[in-house]
Amino acid sequence: MLMSTQANRYAHQLLDARAKGELIPPLSANASLSLADSYDIVKSLIDIRTAQGETMIGRKIGFTNRKIWSRYGIVDPIRTPIWTPIFDATVRYTEDNRGIQSLQGALQPRIGPELVFRLGKTPAAEATIDELAECIEWMAHAFEIVVCPFPDWKFEMVDSIAAFGLHGSLIIGEPKVLSAASRRNLGNVLAHASLSLSCGDELRSAGFGSDVLGSPLHALWHLYEVLKTQPQFPPLSAGEIITTGTWTDVCPIKPGETWTSAFSGVSLSGLTVSFV
Repeated sequence: MLMSTQANRYAHQLLDARAKGELIPPLSANASLSLADSYDIVKSLIDIRTAQGETMIGRKIGFTNRKIWSRYGIVDPIRTPIWTPIFDATVRYTEDNRGIQSLQGALQPRIGPELVFRLGKTPAAEATIDELAECIEWMAHAFEIVVCPFPDWKFEMVDSIAAFGLHGSLIIGEPKVLSAASRRNLGNVLAHASLSLSCGDELRSAGFGSDVLGSPLHALWHLYEVLKTQPQFPPLSAGEIITTGTWTDVCPIKPGETWTSAFSGVSLSGLTVSFV
């Protein structure tokens, strides 16, 4: 377990790199960090950002797509999902599922198409996955812009957790309020849905809801269970937004590009976002 002063030092180092738009070596290159250590840094980041006036409004679940685990990690591939807090400063909503996003200051930005849930109720302490689904108020499609302060996107899992879960910003489309009937079959519907991701007229990637731990609902369930083992963090609660992980591998993006997405098998609109 890291001493609080060490965790704070790493947290400030990561915040400084983000503020200056500078690359830094992976933390694991100069220290042996455990999974618990990386979440100690996350706790310090929450405390620092909250003290600076930011508001934590939810969580991001990362690396839920098993198909991409082998592509990340230097010594060991990523083998399990991670999570990180999301703050109000990095979240925005589109109008008519269209938007413009600046990439100024974003380090090695990439795009990931995701599904976002908003909790309308606080889950019970021992909820089943069906009871967890009953707590979801709405779902929405989103683009997450992921960024990486480590050169060439080379890092270990502990580095990715500490570095904000690689979260840069979240662009959320029109929310779809869920009925009681849709919640009961939500996991199955999302598992069988598919998504395509294009830049201009060129298809860049495609994926299925089943690639996300079997279903985005299962990703939410995973986070719910993990938080039971981390009493230093608050459990899921009403009002939170939860990003459940990319349906495809994340793709590099740059100013001047316009990216679009489209769904099949679920009644969600795609997004169109231009980057400047």
